[in-house]
Amino acid sequence: MGLLLDSFWRAAAYCLRPRVIVLSLLPLLLMVALALGLGYFYWDAAVLGMRSLLDASTLLASVWGWLQGWGMGDVTAVMAPLMVVLAVAPVLVVVSLLAVAVLMTPALVALVADRRFPNLERKKGGSFIASVAWSVSSTVLALVALVVSIPLWLVPPLVLVLPPLIWGWLTYRVMVFDALADHASKEERQEIFRRHRSSLLGIGIVTGYLGAAPSIVWASGVVFAAAFFVLVPLAIWIYTLVFAFSSLWFTHYGLAALQRLRAESAGLAPVAAPPVALDGVGAPAAAAPPVASLPAAEPPTRGTPAP
Repeated sequence: MGLLLDSFWRAAAYCLRPRVIVLSLLPLLLMVALALGLGYFYWDAAVLGMRSLLDASTLLASVWGWLQGWGMGDVTAVMAPLMVVLAVAPVLVVVSLLAVAVLMTPALVALVADRRFPNLERKKGGSFIASVAWSVSSTVLALVALVVSIPLWLVPPLVLVLPPLIWGWLTYRVMVFDALADHASKEERQEIFRRHRSSLLGIGIVTGYLGAAPSIVWASGVVFAAAFFVLVPLAIWIYTLVFAFSSLWFTHYGLAALQRLRAESAGLAPVAAPPVALDGVGAPAAAAPPVASLPAAEPPTRGTPAP
């Protein structure tokens, strides 16, 4: 529990650092850049194509005629740009978040490692390909678990428990792997997963519930169309900040657990080793002295029997 709370407040404090705040703003900057670039080249063609689709719909034609009868004017001229924005915005959001997710996690792990664990050895136990394979396999297992557990969602208490458990499991598996990929060996990573499974799952569930907060803001932006351009960017920024906090929490916890594991291994090694001399760093001296002591007994042996 001490490690859990310590990593929690450290992650919250790191979210106030300028570097983390800048990283959390990257999705907005990428989305604006993509929107301006796509709008410059394709806006007119997209609006004309959307307007032709709206005019070609027989179902909507009666609606447009009814609105024009009330003095609304050319409704399709107003609806076409809005529909283009609503259609393109989710794509821009997903692309921006994926790009930031790929860039943010390594940057946050490096920030924590450089500031808090500068002397922690990097054993490179997880490659980029291994990280991708681990993330994909974990996601597939989580999706299968969600599909299988859908009938249980009809039971009122379980619908509030099962999805957070599954997403918490997925979150901790993916984020802990990324946090330890550069520093821990494969064996150390497996040992941390085994020892701290319940705490890591708890972090995943808590951050999963925190990740639901931006959805409320997003839904508000869809309901209140007038505030769409304000609420949706706000939701994106909150989501990215929650993502940064989650990554920092798992990184602080994982690297601290790795440091304790190595300290424990280093402390147990001299006890289990035979009572030989130790070198300056507490490790057993080279195994040569016991072997080298054998030739010292040879001179008396050679001098005893003479034919």
